[in-house]
Amino acid sequence: MIRRTLHDGWQLSATAGPVPPDVAGRTVPATVPGSAHLDLLAAGLIPDPYLDRAEAELVWAHRTDWRYELAFEAGPPAPGERVDLVFDGLDTVATVELDGRTLGSTANMHRGYRFDVREALRGGGSHRLAVSFRSALEYAEETERRLGRRAHVYPHPFNMVRKMACSFGWDWGPDLQTAGIWKPVRLERWHTARLARVRPLVTVDADGTGRAEIHVDLERSGRGEDTPLELTAGVAGRTGRVTVPAGGTSAVVTVTVPGVRLWWPAGHGDQPLYDLDVTLGAFGADGRAGAGEPLDTYGRRVGFRTVTVDTTPDEIGTPFTVTVNGRPLFVKGANWIPDDHFLTRVTRERIERRVDQAAGAHLNLLRVWGGGIYETEDFYDVCDERGMLVWQDFPFACASYPEEEPLWSEVEAEARENVARLTPHPSLALWNGANENMWGFRDWGWPEQLKGRTWGLRYYTELLPSIVAELDPTRFYCANSPYSPGAPADGLHPNDQDHGTRHEWEVWNRVDYTHYRDHIPRFCSEFGFQGPPTWATLTKWIHDEPRTPTSPAFLLHQKAEEGNAKLDRGMAPHLPVPRTFEDWHWATQLNQARAVAFGIEHFRSWWPRTAGAVVWQLNDCWPVTSWAAVDGDGRPKPLWYGLRHACAPRLLTVQPREGRRVLLAVNDHDEPWTGELRLERQTFAGTVLRSTGLALDVPPRSVARTELAAPLTGPGNAREEVLVATAGGVRAVHLFAEDRELAYDPEPLKAEAVAVPGGYRVDVHAASFARDVAILADRVAPDAVVDEMLVPMLAGERRSFTVTTAAGIDPAALTGPLVLRSANALSAPAARS
Repeated sequence: MIRRTLHDGWQLSATAGPVPPDVAGRTVPATVPGSAHLDLLAAGLIPDPYLDRAEAELVWAHRTDWRYELAFEAGPPAPGERVDLVFDGLDTVATVELDGRTLGSTANMHRGYRFDVREALRGGGSHRLAVSFRSALEYAEETERRLGRRAHVYPHPFNMVRKMACSFGWDWGPDLQTAGIWKPVRLERWHTARLARVRPLVTVDADGTGRAEIHVDLERSGRGEDTPLELTAGVAGRTGRVTVPAGGTSAVVTVTVPGVRLWWPAGHGDQPLYDLDVTLGAFGADGRAGAGEPLDTYGRRVGFRTVTVDTTPDEIGTPFTVTVNGRPLFVKGANWIPDDHFLTRVTRERIERRVDQAAGAHLNLLRVWGGGIYETEDFYDVCDERGMLVWQDFPFACASYPEEEPLWSEVEAEARENVARLTPHPSLALWNGANENMWGFRDWGWPEQLKGRTWGLRYYTELLPSIVAELDPTRFYCANSPYSPGAPADGLHPNDQDHGTRHEWEVWNRVDYTHYRDHIPRFCSEFGFQGPPTWATLTKWIHDEPRTPTSPAFLLHQKAEEGNAKLDRGMAPHLPVPRTFEDWHWATQLNQARAVAFGIEHFRSWWPRTAGAVVWQLNDCWPVTSWAAVDGDGRPKPLWYGLRHACAPRLLTVQPREGRRVLLAVNDHDEPWTGELRLERQTFAGTVLRSTGLALDVPPRSVARTELAAPLTGPGNAREEVLVATAGGVRAVHLFAEDRELAYDPEPLKAEAVAVPGGYRVDVHAASFARDVAILADRVAPDAVVDEMLVPMLAGERRSFTVTTAAGIDPAALTGPLVLRSANALSAPAARS
């Protein structure tokens, strides 16, 4: 097999549509893999799509057609040689031509395409390859007219074309509708036979023996039809071989590895990975195998583990408990969206930073949401290395999807390709049919709109589960998220808190975040709260004068329906009304962090009844006010620190039980948590009013409850007292009223900053109780990151924070009133700002 990439020398031009004069008639260099927007940006023909109101200025591109062209040299095929032109991904509706001859058409960005070009290259020499893209929006609109409208949550009919749904805009993403050759393209020359598909199914036997069953599909060509072949697979120094007889097109090679080291999720153990190598060879004329060079090879890393999801009915309903290597675990997760709207800018290094941020917040699972893509090999490789479990949605979200052709066949083709592709990865834990579509059918008025037309049910209950069962029976399949096993046949609501998975969106949309406690779900796979991006990201991309929550560019970067009104409504029960935009920015970020942490602590306190909390969302795809913990420029928002606290392996949290306050100690660790639990009720000024010491003994991976005596939970003055629980360096503070009602010292902190290697140390002293102390370091330098944030400091305490930055700054800037923040400061006089 000889592979040659065709990435250099492409040219791009617009061929139809409402193209502006600066772009019409122009041909510009094209980057492949890439997209039309990025090529125009590189040529200086459009503004950066993320800047200010540029998104609105680029609407013309929605209905524009594009043409990519490449001139290349290629020699003629040798006798018996097959030559294939391979596209790993085309976005989306395209026609491929070679030397003016049409090879084929595509309408699915989620799969690859292969064309036999032997005849076209027969003469060798110079050739011209062209890929013409038509407007995916117009294609989708035509399909909708032909098949009949199906409900969808946003204006464009994204459910009528197999393209990343959020490319058409979402309540956190831009409507830019990319087009281009978004994955590698190459020529492949081969003879006799090739490895068409390799599916390693990796399991562990009861005795600890690792088992890799490598399922191989072959494609033969020419004289290869009559040639016996040999497949060899090696893992961890063990080898398996099998002979494929003449005409055979599939085989299974099994390799067993006694005493294999198990792969574990983050926080539960190590992540050993083993190289798997597969070689395809032909028998020589003398009947010996392996004569000459291999015909084809395949290499991946695998990890040995078992992953199941326990859905055995119990006295409450139906659990949804992820179990790895026989150990049930509480899933601490986040939903993952494409890390950039322009997918080809998402590098392996960028994925490493993002997954490291997830691991740094003590998460152990990322859910690849169904409005995006089947994630890349780089994404899965990094998750394999970091122990980050992956829940992969099939790409269906928030819409009713036609089951008629050509969509049915496209869905089947993409599912078969991607299920097989992802089998080697130990991080892949489960497949999910769709996001919110069964819920939509039940509650969003779809039956009346559909009038009996198909809406996708057979995808989720027939096609996709059958493909997973056939190609990857080692993994769990769930029909939807949210989903109650048995729905809709048994009448269960798909978002029932007692069965399967639940999405909790009443909090963001309608009620205060304290209402997270209204439900005890078996597994919460979506919940979240909004906040703006960091100050450095906001000011880089939005240049309104003045900047306000309602200034034009700021509003274009707030995609949620009534998003700002919901932000203000969510703050109102808790925080004073912000006086300035700077205070509003800090207060909404703080309230976001508190809301999500509140939910996580509630969910964790109910383990094992509640077995997972997957927050919406880890990351952003552009600079925007959203639910993300890490903003579009990769900077951690205060929410990220809130996640890290709420998801820490050991957690103390005060929760209501039977009408009274109790302390829950959550121990997500393999070792018992023992020692003294210290409880104090004290004034903000530091006077201890009540205290007690108790023995703490929490078994591994469990939750222990401690009753709190009335003198601890009954404040004399709720406006200026705090309950403090401490055990082994872990602290919880519980306040008896909301911030807007508390008698905080509005200026409790004094601080000094000094230069240290790699940045600065900020030494902070609290004269009075200070809640949620933070250093918003990016306000001083765009690369500045603080090591800790949202820290409660008691009266008399001192704490040092480390700010990492390559910038040379005045240390005093790190202690200014807009940088050194706390909840108290929101009650300070406006003159501070």
